[in-house]
Amino acid sequence: MNIWEYITSFVSDFAIILGEMSPYLILGFFFAGLLHAFIPKKKIDRYFNGSPLIASLNSAVFGIPLPLCSCGVIPTGAALYKNGASKSGTVSFLISTPQTGVDSILATFSLMGLPFAIIRPIAAFVTGITGGLITGVVTKKEEKRVDNGEEDTENKSFVQKLIDVFRYGFVEFIQDISKWLIIGLILAAVISALVPDSFFELINLSPLLQMLLILVVSIPLYICATGSIPLAAVLIMKGISPGAAFVLLMAGPATNAATITMIGNILGKRSLITYLATIIAGAMGFGLIIDYLLPVQWFTETISSHLGHEHGSALGSIEILSAVAMVAFIINGYVQKYLQNKNIVKNEISNNMATTVIKVDGMTCNHCKANVETNLAKLSFVNSAVVNLAAKTVTLEGDSIDVEEVKKIVEQLGYKNL
Repeated sequence: MNIWEYITSFVSDFAIILGEMSPYLILGFFFAGLLHAFIPKKKIDRYFNGSPLIASLNSAVFGIPLPLCSCGVIPTGAALYKNGASKSGTVSFLISTPQTGVDSILATFSLMGLPFAIIRPIAAFVTGITGGLITGVVTKKEEKRVDNGEEDTENKSFVQKLIDVFRYGFVEFIQDISKWLIIGLILAAVISALVPDSFFELINLSPLLQMLLILVVSIPLYICATGSIPLAAVLIMKGISPGAAFVLLMAGPATNAATITMIGNILGKRSLITYLATIIAGAMGFGLIIDYLLPVQWFTETISSHLGHEHGSALGSIEILSAVAMVAFIINGYVQKYLQNKNIVKNEISNNMATTVIKVDGMTCNHCKANVETNLAKLSFVNSAVVNLAAKTVTLEGDSIDVEEVKKIVEQLGYKNL
């Protein structure tokens, strides 16, 4: 093919993948908003303690549907541990939560079929509980620091919560994952257009070697649970084994360098080793089950029906409308983020109160923003704390700001002061 044909193929494949995923993504965003607005976080926190089995079980059950990717789960996990959660519960939550979420489960079903959509939460559940139980054993003699947080007494009306559903689900949550979703879609379309069909079959790597290769690439890099879906689907179309694709779906979202650093600093080396070993063993184990014990057509038929057709095949009206809406939501998210950052800078310049600005690395999403602002605002000498994600800064208002104490809180939350 000439370059124009490659470009046409890329645009066509990008549109098809986006159209197939968009209806389920939009539904998933709505459910994400419901979870955020109607499930009290403090009540969930109380279930993350107790015996290793109970803490791990509760953490996995609560974590699987939550729409937190591996960047959002870092501050959440740190806050849970700081507020009294056991190491078992915290590790179980950190393993199970980023692998899934209502949005990614629905999107997996839309593009990759029911078997993948069923196995993803099962793998998250099994590995979460396993990691939590092992952590409870290997850290049994370690002293756990408990710093119970204040109870959130804010009561919102049903109308306010309903507004929060759409504000969070279709603005904040989209702001958090849109970059990685776009990257996943672009990579998937590029691979689909440039890599020959059955490429991985032609280079003749065994499924086990394919899994190891994917694992080495996935562990240190960040890719969210939803963004990994189109990439895994296209890799299967190019000949990679379904089990190796599942390793990407599991290990990619569950690990990255930032998460690994946070777990080591806050929970200790034993918890970190347990966390990594559980994910590696779980990803490889479920990958081998898929490749050697289950019918391969279960995992390829849906993908072939969606992505295996000729370029330019027409999408249905629902897919087209959903894709247009999805693009509009993403654009709106970036516009709102720009306006928010612009207002923060404007307020910093116009405010006459005493302010202190510190640089903080590792804040990547609205979960990070809310976590840092909430915890720093609890300090007696801080009147307000405002995070600027774009500039990676926190602007503190108050008299006699204790910068060293602020840095200490920032580091306890899993971030790095610059």
